[in-house]
Amino acid sequence: MKAILLMSRGSILWASLFILVSCSRHAFDPVMEQAKLLHRDAEWADLASAGKDVDKIVSFWSDDAILIFPGQPVLEGKPAIRAYVEASLKTPGFKIHWVSQKPAFSPDGKLAYMRGTDELTVPGPNGTTITLHLRGISVWRRDADGQWRCVVDISNEEPSAPPAAN
Repeated sequence: MKAILLMSRGSILWASLFILVSCSRHAFDPVMEQAKLLHRDAEWADLASAGKDVDKIVSFWSDDAILIFPGQPVLEGKPAIRAYVEASLKTPGFKIHWVSQKPAFSPDGKLAYMRGTDELTVPGPNGTTITLHLRGISVWRRDADGQWRCVVDISNEEPSAPPAAN
C-alpha cells in the first residue's frame, strides 16, 4: 500500500511539474514578442517593396483583416485585399515601403498595435509619379499558430509642413 501511495505522490509531482513547464513555455514575453513582431513587419515591408509575390504579401493579413487607406473604400477580408494588392502591383510606378515602431501589447499578449510611417509612390494627376508620405496604425493578432498577422491597417497622409514664421 505504501508503495502505491509513493507512486501516486511521484506521479502527481511529475504531472504538476509537466503542467508548470508546459504553461511557462506559453507565457507572454513582451521583449521577445516585440522583436518577433518588428522583424515580421520589416519582412512584410521588404516583400511589399519588392512587389513580386502577391500571395506572400497577402499572407501577413488575417482572413478577417480590414484596411482603411486614403481615398480608398474600406477593404474587408482577404479576397478584397488580394484584389487591391494585385491591382496596386500592376500600377505603373507603384512602390511602397514602411517602417513600424513601438509595438504596444495587450496584457495577455494576443493583440498589439504599432504606429508607422509609409512612403507610397503612385501615378499623379498629370501622369508623373508622386510620393506620398503617410502615417499609420496597424493592429496585429497572434493567431493560434503563434504567428502575428495584421487585422487592422489604417493610414492617412501626413500633414503639410506649417508655413514659416515671418
